[in-house]
Amino acid sequence: MPLRVLGVDPGLTRCGVGVVDIDATRRATLVAVTVIRTDPGLALEQRLLAIGTEVAELLDEHQPHAVALERVFAQHNLRTVMGTAQASGVVLYAAAVRGLTVTMHTPTEVKAAVTGHGGADKKQVTAMVQRILRLDAPPRPADAADALALAVCHGWRGSPDPSASGESRSTPALDAWRAAEKSARARRLDG
Repeated sequence: MPLRVLGVDPGLTRCGVGVVDIDATRRATLVAVTVIRTDPGLALEQRLLAIGTEVAELLDEHQPHAVALERVFAQHNLRTVMGTAQASGVVLYAAAVRGLTVTMHTPTEVKAAVTGHGGADKKQVTAMVQRILRLDAPPRPADAADALALAVCHGWRGSPDPSASGESRSTPALDAWRAAEKSARARRLDG
């Protein structure tokens, strides 16, 4: 049975959501993709309600095994960071209600996973998502491509296969990636 991941690129105005199945050979297949849009003229609580309602519906419809969420990172625009964090909170809540594990990935981790380079631009990420998922056209807008990239990243990083006994799938590349991450964490703790 493939691992089904729901990826979310959180945002208050545009919240990308992509659902991908990843099989044991790391072949990724598109299940669904959408961008939840809210009107900036609505009250904040109404915008968050709209995002939460649509995310809940997608979780119930597609029954993912895991949720991948972009980690909120500091930006110069505090308003954007706040909106992203608020949308993330709604997604975290909806997943927790359903007993789903949520893993947060940084934009650099996602870019590295799908393109091989953590500094890739949005155009490169979109092109690789199109290629990985064997799509006829690039997913648009960028929020949709980013959500799909999050789901692929999560699936490729060795998440547990739901049909297995809870052990992580592994490949030599994933083993090398895990070793590099472990080393980087150790350096951060020591430094």
